[in-house]
This record gives sequence, C-alpha cells and structure tokens, in this order.
Amino acid sequence: MPDSTWITFLTDYGLENKFIGVCHGVIARIAPAARVLDITHLVPRGDVPHGAEVFRQAVPYLPVGVHLAVVDPGVGTGRKPVVLVAGDHLIVGPDNGMLLRAADELGGVDAAYELADPRYRLSDISTTFHGRDIFSPAAAHLAAGVAPSAMGPPIDPAGLVRLPDPVRSVDSGVFRGEVLIEDRFGNLQTSLDSAFLREGGVGIGHTVAVATARGSRELPFVETFGSVGEGEALVHIDSADRLALAVNLGSAADLFGLHERDTFTLRAV
Repeated sequence: MPDSTWITFLTDYGLENKFIGVCHGVIARIAPAARVLDITHLVPRGDVPHGAEVFRQAVPYLPVGVHLAVVDPGVGTGRKPVVLVAGDHLIVGPDNGMLLRAADELGGVDAAYELADPRYRLSDISTTFHGRDIFSPAAAHLAAGVAPSAMGPPIDPAGLVRLPDPVRSVDSGVFRGEVLIEDRFGNLQTSLDSAFLREGGVGIGHTVAVATARGSRELPFVETFGSVGEGEALVHIDSADRLALAVNLGSAADLFGLHERDTFTLRAV
C-alpha cells in the first residue's frame, strides 16, 4: 500500500473556476490527513496525449502514494474509471490512455480494478464531473487505507487503453521524431532522447539538419539556450532527457511551424 499521506493531482480543469477547490474539499472530508500535491491543472482541455506525457515525465519525481490524473473528454460515456497498482504506487483516473505511460515509468501495471463500488463514490453522480464524484473520493479512500481490490471488479491490464507510441525511428542516419510537448515559451520537446540519438551517432557538438513542412534548417546541437545568440535556433537535450528544438529568447514553434504531434526529420551534416 502507498504512503497514506500523499495524493498527487493532475487535470485539465484550469484555475479560473471552482473545480480544483471542490476536488480538494472532497478529498479533505474523506481523508483529512492526506496531503495533496498539485502537479498541474493547465493541461490543454481534453488533450489526453499531452496530459499522459506530462504525467509520465512527472511521476518518477513524485512521492509514493496515490496519483490522481483526470483529463477526461469522454466523461459520462462508457469509458471505465479505474485504479491501477504499479508497485507501491496507485494511479486513479479514466481508462482513456491517460494512465499507462506513467504506470510504465513505475515498472508497469501489476493489477487494475474498476472504480465501481458505490461506498467509495459520492452519493449523487453527475454526468460531467467525475473528478469530484468518482475519482477524488476513490483517491481519498485509497489514501486512507482502503485496498484497491475493494474498489470494484478486477480488470485485465492487457485490456487497458494505451495511446500509440510517439513516432521515433532512425534509418541510414535520418531520425524521424514527433513533437511531444510545446511549452509556453515555444520550446518543442520531441520523442528523441539522448541515448537514441547517441546510438545513431548524433550528439552535442554536431550540426544537424531539421526538416519540416517549411523546409530544412541547419542547427547547432548545444548544451543550453545561452550557447547561441539571442534569436538563434538550436537543438539541445532538455531536463526530461528529450531532444528539444528551441530559439534563444524566441519561439521554435513559430519558427518551424511545428506543434504537438507534428513530425520532423533530423540528420547530422
């Protein structure tokens, strides 16, 4: 069982409304000793792939506990609410692809259960706010010591919804990658990591040609933004060990015309 004091929380609910506070309130009424750590509530609305990638990259740094992740454009439909057991961690959320990348980071799913027992939900279930009515109560009860198996019937982990793997390949020295996350600065994190690039013979100190629908640009592969002049483009390895396209004090998204889930090619020159 996880440490009963921690619930981590990630959503696309935003900050300009009552939704996060209400979920915190539900948790506090059920498990007043639990501490809630907010990862982010600014996932673009309904963007499951973005949320899943943020969750995947955050979870290795989170305390052992219950991880509540709700980006749920299918709320009120037939998608299942679930709890996944991943080693000492529990992951709560909709079975829509949000959860498995994070579970993989924690060693994979050992068991899964549907959140079906009415004892661990609110008494009235809305069709549009399962974060309040199903997921937050379940996370709180789990943090308070209720066993995952008490939540509802077991689910075969092989049947859980998995998002397609991001595009990542190399052929004859040409890498093909996908933009995973476009941040608020216009930096573009990609699916290529340092080990994959190194195995293909590319690393810091090289010049690389990055090709997009707008054409090809030759860029230095450097350590950080300040390794080039203001307004100059670069590639570097970011804090998540992913290759990122960036512009020092500018926007790579604007320069390259790339956004999340767009693809590109890269080769050493």
